[in-house]
Amino acid sequence: MRPHIALLVNPSSGRRRAAIAAVRLKEALREAGARVHVHTGGSSADSRRMARLAAADGPDALVAVGGDGLVHQALQGVAGTGVPLAVIPAGTGNDIARAFGHPPRTARATAEAILSGRTRPTDAVRLRSADGTHRYFLSVLACGFDARVNERVNGFRFRVGRAGYVAGLLAELRSFVPIDYEVEIDGRTRIAEPGMLVAVGNTSAYGGGMKVCPDADPEDGLLDVTFIRKAPLHRFLRLFPLAYTGNHSGLPEVVVERGRRVTVRGHGSGPAYADGEPMSALPLVCETAPKAVEMLDLTS
Repeated sequence: MRPHIALLVNPSSGRRRAAIAAVRLKEALREAGARVHVHTGGSSADSRRMARLAAADGPDALVAVGGDGLVHQALQGVAGTGVPLAVIPAGTGNDIARAFGHPPRTARATAEAILSGRTRPTDAVRLRSADGTHRYFLSVLACGFDARVNERVNGFRFRVGRAGYVAGLLAELRSFVPIDYEVEIDGRTRIAEPGMLVAVGNTSAYGGGMKVCPDADPEDGLLDVTFIRKAPLHRFLRLFPLAYTGNHSGLPEVVVERGRRVTVRGHGSGPAYADGEPMSALPLVCETAPKAVEMLDLTS
């Protein structure tokens, strides 16, 4: 029987790089003998709906061609279903693709890797909002300064990966006020003090490669929590760039914790983001969903 591959595409992602990549991959998959169905969403909600419909058909793989936001929508369709998920990076940050290995350079080689069916059972994170609704994320939940930077970056007319994130960071510094946080890990309150940000990581990076949770491993069944204490702006300006290389975790202003269930509360905390997508306001509960996703291994 011919393999059935579903492509989920955000055609505007990466200044339309995703549309070009999807066309080339579709042709390569069909030349290799696969049946290919292309699903194009006009919005985040539309992409999420398409991902669920595509996964319900039981394809041999759902392939997300776009940025982290599109992968997030694809995840809502495949989590817990056993349908393998492949990521073809064509966005601005591409942190999820980076965490799981970039695919081969050519469409033909990528098609061969998809059809080989090699998978990695991977953890996801089940996120519960205050209203009781649930969704999944794969990379990092950002609350506080970093989330507000993300919101600024999303409002930019033009975005260019890490450079756009740095521009948003500098703009947010002018008005940011530390937040009173309470972070509960595995049923015990571990953090209760003013801080600059809380990040809950299944993988290590966000913001175009910023390693905010440098030791996070999406296959260990645990979440990594990074908390940055209230600090004068001049000090924060010196330590925050260290997160790009993961060298911030040993500083006295940085608290690092690990656990399976993390509850984050905060007063006046503003937006929260996961996989670069807006979530509901705090409080939020993150819980590991071990091996909830079969990630296709596209690395050679």
